[in-house]
Amino acid sequence: MTLLIIRHAESVENADKYNGFYQDPRPFSGATAHGISRNLVGLTPRGFRQAQWLAETIPALMHDTLAIYTSTYRRAIDTAAIALPTVPDGWPRPTPLLDEQHYGDATYMTKRELYETYPELAEDRRRRKHTWIAPGGGESLVDGVAKRAAEFTALARTALSVPCTVVAFTHQTAAVALRALLEGLPLPEVLAEERRGKLPNAAILRYDLHDGHFIRYGMTRPPF
Repeated sequence: MTLLIIRHAESVENADKYNGFYQDPRPFSGATAHGISRNLVGLTPRGFRQAQWLAETIPALMHDTLAIYTSTYRRAIDTAAIALPTVPDGWPRPTPLLDEQHYGDATYMTKRELYETYPELAEDRRRRKHTWIAPGGGESLVDGVAKRAAEFTALARTALSVPCTVVAFTHQTAAVALRALLEGLPLPEVLAEERRGKLPNAAILRYDLHDGHFIRYGMTRPPF
């Protein structure tokens, strides 16, 4: 009974962010920026190759029966479509539980723009990133993303009541929240580790469920 947490393959946001979506000043703002991030941002050629690598790698990590979930963002959906081209009917299922953190009006803002526009939020963003609430309808890591991660973990537990593999295609922030929950770690500790080196695009975190507890069996990184 295995749970695979997979960060989506490289997107055009990831590849050259400070010359693209995160230009200073940013080229898009507010709801427009969030809509672009959710619905339009796809994979780079490198991301496509990473997803093909996932197609070669995932079968060795899973059982025959599958439950496959993606976030509702295009880059996660596209990764899943390439990585698992042949799946049981009804899968994969998009779920907002696996979505990227919603940054609200701060979507695509550089730190300079964020701190100048919302100076009252600057200290929380710098020192307490897990409790910082994104302005303009956004969410925090601890009260937004982590709560969604807990709901998804409960969903995965139910699916894993029979021998199968649950595969989740998600994002860096959601993976942080899932790691903290599944491994029993404080969110600030996982965030500190991420600052030293983010979870790579297309990396696979494997957890096996034993006696009601998830045990991590390592991380598989793409070769490129």
